[in-house]
Amino acid sequence: MTAVTPGLVCAHHHLYSALARGMPAPPRVPTDFASILELVWWRLDTALDLEMIRWSAMLGALEALESGTTAIVDHHESPNAIEGSLDVIAEACAEVGVRSLLAYGITDRHGPDGARRGLAENERFIRSGGRGLVGIHAAFTCSDASLADAAGLARDLGVGVHVHVCEGPGDGDAPRRLAGLTRDDWLLAHCVHLPTDHDLRGTILHNPASNLNNAVGYAEPARFRNPVALGTDGIGADMLGAFRLAYYLQRSSDVTCGPDPAWRWLTTGWDLVPEARTDEVTWSYDPMDPWHVAFTPAIRPLRVVVDGAVVLADGRPTRVDPDEIRAKAREQAARLHARL
Repeated sequence: MTAVTPGLVCAHHHLYSALARGMPAPPRVPTDFASILELVWWRLDTALDLEMIRWSAMLGALEALESGTTAIVDHHESPNAIEGSLDVIAEACAEVGVRSLLAYGITDRHGPDGARRGLAENERFIRSGGRGLVGIHAAFTCSDASLADAAGLARDLGVGVHVHVCEGPGDGDAPRRLAGLTRDDWLLAHCVHLPTDHDLRGTILHNPASNLNNAVGYAEPARFRNPVALGTDGIGADMLGAFRLAYYLQRSSDVTCGPDPAWRWLTTGWDLVPEARTDEVTWSYDPMDPWHVAFTPAIRPLRVVVDGAVVLADGRPTRVDPDEIRAKAREQAARLHARL
């Protein structure tokens, strides 16, 4: 038996991380979240060029489609390949047949000029018709001026802001520094160390697998009054898997809870990319409800329709060759790893 649902939404992704698999070990073993950023992700993002970005986005979009995810909310960073990077990602997603909502995460880690160029990339992309938000890496890597500039640009463009908030303890000052800037259309990723009683507006993006992998703690998203949506933080785009893990984690701290809250977090993605509601995913399993999906592994999409076009049929993409994408991604991963 099969069931049909709207396309799923990954509310927080880092498509550029698709090439990280198998990367060389860092110079020393990271022992906390700050050193994970410094020794892994900040080394990787500075090594990216536009060709690497293209094939990482192609691979990430392919894997999203193969998981029944038809929309990706991506947060991108490539300090040495800023200009045009959002176009490359948008075009790659469109070629595969997946919707995208993109942002370039500005930071002052590379000086004020880097932050300025990041803002300019967000503005250029959105003003040219791209579907986007204004991105901020995190408050702790930005000056107050950069935070204000990003918030102001978002207001001028009529879009929200996508930002990491209190992912680790080093960003604990974010609520104070973002006070008065946030709006309901902001996306607040992680929020693991965000106080329950806070004044930040926006949707909280819960990333259970990444939070476990980085050992930053359990965000306990049910405690917040804000809407909550589910993301992966770059670990693929299997949103049914993200739902299951979100449920298991909540259950581990509250044995009385069922899967319904985590299912609501999954469906909040449709508020961020409403067009995904009109997409159709035919699944290998029926019924697709929280109590069944929570305990049924290996559910897979058989057919996916995006914007009226069949982009996956009999479990295979119709617009691209998945073998070619994986081969090209391996080539670019080898280039990236050589730089590291």
